[in-house]
Amino acid sequence: MQIAVTLSPTVQISADSFDAGLASKSVLSLEVGRERFRFMVQDSRGQGLYLEDYTFPSLLTERSVTGVLPEVFREHPVLSAGPWQEIRIGVNSPSFTLIPAPLFRKEYAGSYLSLMRGSALPAHEFAQSYTHEAEGFLSVFNMEHLLADFFSETYPLQPLVFIHQVGTLVQATADLDRHALTADNVYLFFEDEFVTIICRSSGKVRFCNRFGYKNVQDLAYYMLYVFEEQTLAPELTPVFLYGEITPFAEAYAELSRFLPNLTFGQIPPGLRLSSAFDDLPNHRYLSLYGLGLLSE
Repeated sequence: MQIAVTLSPTVQISADSFDAGLASKSVLSLEVGRERFRFMVQDSRGQGLYLEDYTFPSLLTERSVTGVLPEVFREHPVLSAGPWQEIRIGVNSPSFTLIPAPLFRKEYAGSYLSLMRGSALPAHEFAQSYTHEAEGFLSVFNMEHLLADFFSETYPLQPLVFIHQVGTLVQATADLDRHALTADNVYLFFEDEFVTIICRSSGKVRFCNRFGYKNVQDLAYYMLYVFEEQTLAPELTPVFLYGEITPFAEAYAELSRFLPNLTFGQIPPGLRLSSAFDDLPNHRYLSLYGLGLLSE
């Protein structure tokens, strides 16, 4: 049995200067996952003016994300506007891998994911890729045909760019690292029971992966294992926290026992945001902000 739910944003930010009628000169960034949907609008100067954040009550409904999104989009004054200058879509799907550009072959994209997953992609999914030119690799990830079709039908004949959530974090941490004071830096992004770990050395990605964990002891073990494998000194390396984590979280308390240079991260310096965003935690929306930096 499906239970009817009312889908309203948990967070809504709008600058006084925001005008959905200027969509043709604006960039729409959308981030979609199984339990969350967020979007941001940037004006012609790249300044973020509008943001909404939705949490899908997965415990109350068995519908897939493609079954819920139409209710969010239907008659929405911003999402139904357009045409847009560009639409960027961050996909938080379970499978992704990074392939060095010289080794990548488009026809083998599905095989890269099958090797990583240990099984072939199901018929309702396909392999999508995004080129990180500055990094020298491509991210390959799984997408559902229904999700791709939904956006293509919602925004027909409009430029759509698809990228995995981890890819947006790669983009955001590249901007952060350009302004870092240390050569080695570690960035952690938390969402649900997963953490994405990106280690950068002198600006280059040294390690990038996402782990699931059931308790904070497992999380600490994974972190210390990565530090050991990457020959990073826990007592010296800055570690920046992003995503769904707070100073009161059990994960923060546990990690701070082993990582003395643990701090909550800031907004990427390359992203301009309206003062309407000032009340949002700086560390929370890094993946969405990474979408706003794709043209950088």
